[in-house]
Amino acid sequence: MSGAPLRLPGSWRARFDASPTVRKLIPNTGWLVADRLVRMAVSLVVSAWVARYLGPAAFGRYNFAIAFIVLFSPLGTMGLERIAVRELVNEPDDADAILGSAFALRLAGGALGALLAIGALGLLRRGDKEMLAMVAILSSVMLVQAFDVIDWWNQSRLRARTSVLAMSVGFMLAAIARLVLILTHAPLVAFAWAWAAELALGSIGLAVSHRMRDGARQAWRVSRVRMGTLLRDGWPLMLSGVMVMIYTRVDQVMLGQMATARDLGVYAAAVKLVEVWYFLPAAIVASAFPSIVEARRRDEARFYDRLQRLYNLMAAISYAIAIPTTLLAPWIVRVVYGQQYAASAPMLAVLVWSLLFTSLGLVRGAFLSSMNWTWAYFMTVAVGCVVNVTLNLLLIPRMAGMGAVIASCVAYWVAAHGTCWLYRPLNRTGVMITRALVPRSF
Repeated sequence: MSGAPLRLPGSWRARFDASPTVRKLIPNTGWLVADRLVRMAVSLVVSAWVARYLGPAAFGRYNFAIAFIVLFSPLGTMGLERIAVRELVNEPDDADAILGSAFALRLAGGALGALLAIGALGLLRRGDKEMLAMVAILSSVMLVQAFDVIDWWNQSRLRARTSVLAMSVGFMLAAIARLVLILTHAPLVAFAWAWAAELALGSIGLAVSHRMRDGARQAWRVSRVRMGTLLRDGWPLMLSGVMVMIYTRVDQVMLGQMATARDLGVYAAAVKLVEVWYFLPAAIVASAFPSIVEARRRDEARFYDRLQRLYNLMAAISYAIAIPTTLLAPWIVRVVYGQQYAASAPMLAVLVWSLLFTSLGLVRGAFLSSMNWTWAYFMTVAVGCVVNVTLNLLLIPRMAGMGAVIASCVAYWVAAHGTCWLYRPLNRTGVMITRALVPRSF
């Protein structure tokens, strides 16, 4: 290594030097992507060990509890993340009221979500004390996660480094705890505690870092006006979040109810291998969202150009993951989970293509939030939810886990792309997504 400075091409160097947003965006995205890559690698290894230790049946019960609680998580987030980030970008001088009001709403929503989750599980699985204990443990985290509003502030300031460092401590401690649980032959409920601890420690880490960096000069306050604004713009997104969680998690809940715990465990193993990649597109879109909001405010042509480039990037990344995964699925499952999960391979080969539409859907969601078209977003995910539930009801009794795979892939396409042709204002978005799906547009 010569130590010479990195030299960008002339046009790129001029753009980088001229734009404060771009100067922040590149390292911000780098921190987020690095964090996601580390999490992806660690999560894959630890999840594989947990799956091998528990076996398909217990692993199925574990994932049923997680999927069930996730169905109620939109009540905790209240659909506020994109709305709050947008407001923090547009009105940074009122950050204390935005953060304080969002925190109060999230705390109330988390309490409601936890109570509803425990009550619903008690009705659905009467007498299953182990499952009720796991759901009660997992649901309690929704209260602590109110501190995640600090991450929204960091997003609006393009300060991913602060959030990454704060939340990584909890993630790594929880990963170590899971390994200790395996080595000590801990019961299934203990793994629910580890999952809850990971999320809780991450939120606490955010609170501590915020207190050290911004707390002395930023005292939050609750504003009725701000709460009203956030609720007015956010509640359609909250309903949309409910629909999203239903059509992304209901497959596991329905499979757990309509088939065996072993069927769910085998299916969940394939899901984990696909979900481990969700971090990458989510990181890129989260980092790019403030610049998209800024571009819309300044220049419509630049706004749509950035969106198209982002659609193209998401499609390229998805193809780069899906094609080799489909070809190597049997080998991947055998290496990661062992022979007892061999039935996951054909599910993985098909389900990995859902990544294409979930990634594109993230970009479209950022577009709709920046336009404040919250009802359009709700409509698209509601249609995807109906399609997913309907197909699961039809296919799970006949095909078990593979039926859930097919239902998920179709529903994800419908929600992200197919519904763009049902609502005229989204036709342009449908064309942009279609261009991204064609390889030559990369």
